[in-house]
Formats: sequence, structure tokens, C-alpha cells
Amino acid sequence: MRAIIYCRVSTEKETQETSLQRQYEELTALAGKLNFTVVDCIEEKASGYDIDRDGIFKLLDYFSHQEADCLCIQDETRLGRGNTKIALFHQLRKMNIPIYTITHEGRLELNEADSMVLNIVGIVEEYQRKLHNMKIKRGMRRAVSNGYNPQKNLNHINQSPGRERTEIPIEEIVRLRQNKLTFQEITTILNGLGFEASKATIHRRYQEYINSLNEN
Repeated sequence: MRAIIYCRVSTEKETQETSLQRQYEELTALAGKLNFTVVDCIEEKASGYDIDRDGIFKLLDYFSHQEADCLCIQDETRLGRGNTKIALFHQLRKMNIPIYTITHEGRLELNEADSMVLNIVGIVEEYQRKLHNMKIKRGMRRAVSNGYNPQKNLNHINQSPGRERTEIPIEEIVRLRQNKLTFQEITTILNGLGFEASKATIHRRYQEYINSLNEN
């Protein structure tokens, strides 16, 4: 597997330089023992409670672009502490990225408390996704009951993603608004169909359209 080595110390003190070097040497040895190919070694000096770290975003970029397959750290506290640690564990789990540590001499085994919290976070996220999907369905049913035909009006939504899909269809905003849907409902429906835009953007586009009609 392709591995990212991540080393962290919490302060800028010179005495911590030896800790970074030790982490690097031990993790390189671990990667060799596990027959990993080291893609990059990321070192930084920052608090484990701080999630806004250049090194963290760099390693997440590697994984999101599928340029690495696993993460090697000294122990779980090197990745983060407190809520930051849980948030990063959750993100890496969603990306199916295994973590290997020197402490475990192999794959990380979460303690019972952390494992329970991650399971709860996963359940909450799943219900949020379900609620979002239900809002889309309810909004669409309301629009259809008022005469809106998405197959007829959005006949290009099954095409491959591209510029046409990301542009906001003002004619659909107007049609949905005429069917007495709120801007929040319109936003939810269009987002669900692949048109990514905020409620504020959709409202602004609608007002611009109405103003242009009044000017004419």
C-alpha cells in the first residue's frame, strides 16, 4: 500500500525537533516492516486541538485524490486530540483510509469510547442524509401535485455532469416559485437534481429575473 507518514509536535521548542526526527525514523521503519511505499512524510508543529493545520489538509488531499492508501502515525494523539481527533477519525473512516501506528505495531485499534462516539456520529450523519432526501421528495411531490413536470422541464438532468448541469436554470426557479414553493424548497429540489447553489443565490437570480421583466 501507498502510505502517508504524519509526524506532529505541539510546540516550536528546539527540544521537539528530536521528537519529530524520532517519529519519522520509527514510522519509516514501520512502513518498511509492513511493505508500504511511502508517498510523503508530513511534519508539523501545531496543537493537536487545532484542526486548521496545513499538514492535515495536505494528507486529506492525498487521500481524496486517491494518491495514497493508508496513514502512519506514532499514536492517535499525533493525529489530534479531543473533538479534533474524533472529527479526523470520522473523515478518514468515510474515506476508507486505514491508520497504522507504532503503538499498535500495526493497524490502529480504537478504544471503546472513541469507537462508540464514531458510531454515534455515523448514525447521526445517516439520519441527516435521510432527512435531506425526504425534504427533496416532499418538495418534489408538492411541485408535481401543482402541475410541475421535472421530466419535461429538466430533460437534460441525466446527461453527464458539466457546465450545463452546474448552471442554475432560472426558468425552473420561476416555475417552482409559481407553484408556490418556498426558496428553501426550491433550493433543496435543485440541489438534489444536481444544480448546486445556495438559497441566497437562487433568491437573487429570481429577483434579478423579476426586475428585468419590470424594466422591460
